[in-house]
Amino acid sequence: MALEGGINFFDTADLYSEGQSEETLGKALGKRRKEVVLATKFRNRVGTGPNDVGFSRHHIIEACEASLKRLGTDYLDLYIVHRFDSSRPLEECMHTLDDLVRQGKVRYIGASNFTGWQLMKALAISDSHNWERFICFQGLYSLMARDIEYELSPLCIDQGLGITTWSPLAGGFLSGKFRRGMPKPQGARMSDRPPTFDEQKAYDVVDELDRIAATHHGSVTQAALNWLLCKPGVSSAVCGIRTPEQLADNLKTTMWEMLPEEVARLDTLTKPAPVYPYDFQSHYPPE
Repeated sequence: MALEGGINFFDTADLYSEGQSEETLGKALGKRRKEVVLATKFRNRVGTGPNDVGFSRHHIIEACEASLKRLGTDYLDLYIVHRFDSSRPLEECMHTLDDLVRQGKVRYIGASNFTGWQLMKALAISDSHNWERFICFQGLYSLMARDIEYELSPLCIDQGLGITTWSPLAGGFLSGKFRRGMPKPQGARMSDRPPTFDEQKAYDVVDELDRIAATHHGSVTQAALNWLLCKPGVSSAVCGIRTPEQLADNLKTTMWEMLPEEVARLDTLTKPAPVYPYDFQSHYPPE
């Protein structure tokens, strides 16, 4: 259904369901594997051994080989570092990833959940050694999580990295299932855990999304994704879809586009609090 709907980017990781996510995705793609951009991730612990985690050359090579086997493919379109590892030299990671690209096992590489300085350091290392550099950054980004706009979005735009976003619906809160004064839906991800954002503000955002969606004959989910896809540098929103109905609704996001004034209203409603040095710099426009 996703393939027929035009989706051509699939994202997974060796950590998800202890490798079963990769196995299931590989079987589902089958002979249509070459029609898609296939991404997986490494870094997190996947075993009990000392080399079953992190940035060591041993682990990266073993993790890549294991992912290729589970996915049933001989190459990865995109291999993403799941998060930073402060216990190993970043040079070791970048050199090993460069080797995997040169061997043809990986086409492109990316990073996820890095800070601004970590991402820029990785790019600088690659540039200084003429190694393969990251071409994308995958980060937390939604109307309820806009911290990426401080440092990482500008960096990605400046350095030519595409941004793929995880949790674009704030764990499902911006799907329209959560409504002020109504019981939380059973089985939803955010129903059984405290939110990491201001819940009352999130209800205000849902109300505004509802108003915007109504003018376009769309849904709250479509409006939330529409806003995100309007943001500079964003290449793709990584959605965790569980039912055909959710997928059908998400696909309709591409059938309409949010107006600039609607984007501006949501920007104002969810504007991040000013922090140093950005608040300081805003007082001194370019001379």
